[in-house]
Amino acid sequence: MSGHLTVLQQFPVPRPTTNPYLVMLADHLRAVPGVSVQNFTWKGALLGRYDAFHIHWPEILVSGHTPLKQFLRQCLTVLLIVRLAVTRTPIVRTVHNVELPQDISRVEITLLRLIDRRTDFRITLNETTTLPEDQPSILIPHGHYREWFARHPRAAQQDGRFGYFGLIRRYKGVETLIEAFRSAVSTTRGLSLRVGGKPSTAELADTLTSLAGREDDVLLDLHFLGDDELVDIATSSELVVLPYRFMHNSGSTLAALSLDRPVLVPDNAVNRLLEAEVGPGWVHRFSGELDAEALLSAMEHVRATARGPVTFVDRDWDLGAARHVEAYRRAIAARRGAPAPTAGAAR
Repeated sequence: MSGHLTVLQQFPVPRPTTNPYLVMLADHLRAVPGVSVQNFTWKGALLGRYDAFHIHWPEILVSGHTPLKQFLRQCLTVLLIVRLAVTRTPIVRTVHNVELPQDISRVEITLLRLIDRRTDFRITLNETTTLPEDQPSILIPHGHYREWFARHPRAAQQDGRFGYFGLIRRYKGVETLIEAFRSAVSTTRGLSLRVGGKPSTAELADTLTSLAGREDDVLLDLHFLGDDELVDIATSSELVVLPYRFMHNSGSTLAALSLDRPVLVPDNAVNRLLEAEVGPGWVHRFSGELDAEALLSAMEHVRATARGPVTFVDRDWDLGAARHVEAYRRAIAARRGAPAPTAGAAR
């Protein structure tokens, strides 16, 4: 299948707070000859002309900050699903998360399951994401952030500094990180912790502030981080710690590695594969709940392990864009009953 391809992405025109992954994806897709990318508006989604609809986080379509906005979005989502069915326009979904969001309504669950049933093609970001055999998919590893952060100056590394950056939600375990750090400094001198990111609730922000206490060894930047702030936190740290209680795909891990900083992350299959990919000494893992022993042990290993350059495999954005185009064309062929183009890394 050839010809011009127009893809509607789920996200609107990028703002300073837009996930860099989405911005880089759109930019590199636009650089592919014969490909156009539209940013999301409800008018464009319902009335515009495009060949495929690419969803990243479907829950955003059916949620809202007020009950009225949520109801309107849910009605519009139903209309959109009908429109896509009538026009035989495929849905392509990147599987960022493998589970439904928690604490959502029955209506949201119903709509998300409807979108899932209507999805024609899926993009997985790592080898451990499992899908039913009857769901066509392609593996496109999450791209790195080297180009994105290259324009920002790096900070001098602070010896003994642990760092965390990214949006702060309960499942990311930042409270546990502060508690583990407090225990670590009771036995070891010369340590500090810097946490940057916007908490999901005011209550969570209050909890973090209380746990940090009045000592100057914990620095909190509890707001949305600009790229310059993120680079400053990451590169000033001797070890970036991401104490997630559950981690499947983590842009923050790749951001730290793109900035040549070792990371401490949960021990799971995804992170073991990443450790093998990037080379010795860059990815350190903890099991169970993060504690002081895990922090101190990881810092010791960081200092004792010789590290070569970070090695990324198949995370170049030009390659990723080409594979996305393949996914879109395969989805269009399947939806319209045409012969599918030759698959690359797809199943």
